[in-house]
Amino acid sequence: MSKKLFLTAVVLCVALAVVVESVSAQNKRIGTAAAPELLIPVGGRDLAMGGSSIATTSGLEAIHWNPAGLGRMAHSAEGMFSNMSYIADIAVNYGAVGASFGDFGVIALSVKALNFGDIPLTTEDDPENTAGRFFSPTFVTVGMSYSRALTDAVSAGITAKIISEQIDRVSASGFALDFGVQYHGLVGVPGLNLGVTVKNIGPQMKYDGSGLYRSARPTEGQRPEQRFKSEAASFELPSIVEIGLGYSGTMADNMTWNLAGSFTNNNLYLDEYRLGGEVGITMESLRIFGRAGLGMVPQAEEKENIFGGTFGFGFGYMASGLDIMLDYAYRQVEFFDANQVISIKLGF
Repeated sequence: MSKKLFLTAVVLCVALAVVVESVSAQNKRIGTAAAPELLIPVGGRDLAMGGSSIATTSGLEAIHWNPAGLGRMAHSAEGMFSNMSYIADIAVNYGAVGASFGDFGVIALSVKALNFGDIPLTTEDDPENTAGRFFSPTFVTVGMSYSRALTDAVSAGITAKIISEQIDRVSASGFALDFGVQYHGLVGVPGLNLGVTVKNIGPQMKYDGSGLYRSARPTEGQRPEQRFKSEAASFELPSIVEIGLGYSGTMADNMTWNLAGSFTNNNLYLDEYRLGGEVGITMESLRIFGRAGLGMVPQAEEKENIFGGTFGFGFGYMASGLDIMLDYAYRQVEFFDANQVISIKLGF
């Protein structure tokens, strides 16, 4: 038991250390993060609650929000697919599969891919794309997660992610780690839960490739045209620390409720506070959920935080050993069309 408590304490100390280090740097490096796609949310359930459910998220959807929740997967195996219509007509596709191995824990594989569509290829020689050429960036993140319930109250998880970005003839790759802990029944209060995550910890990324080469003609002398390479700068990953609380209970034999809140510290952005709630009704094999949430960035100037409130719903149905969960989320967005997410999760 002492080792398990020690692990929890270590993660909490790391989280606090990252917060202290990054607070002094905040506001000075906004917009300089590499791999910002790591912050794009997935899954309808947790996004509909505003991303506040750090302490209560579970199953495959927890891989993005708090990998410790993966260890509380309710089935022997799960599969999940999620699609989001993101800003500027970018589609975000996410898929994950996971399996429980008893006392050993839960292992899962996840893939997030962005679809930018076809973009006109313009160059110095063809600024209007009269040649009719197009390209499509390829942004893919592959993750391997492991989580385990250390006790009835404490679970911990880790995700290792490989990041790949390619834009025409240049590309970048990177590696990141996520850590998370959940504590259920905090201070002996049933339904009171705590979650802590440290995400996107890894080395800097930079682009390389043949697209960085340029031709140059000397202004003096008789030297021929030469090729030189523009050296790209490297940038940090958007590391974040999140701390969340959740409180859940029942209003009747077939009605449940869940309130959640979280604080997010981003080393390359402003602090964010999130609130969310969920109400569920169970009718034999059918489960119905309603959800809403809100993210607040107090330090942001007007129109600087483009994301607004969220809401959504979910339907679950259990039949012949197969648990089907369909979730939908809607998030308000300034200047762009709203984000909409549809996700389906299967439990076996």
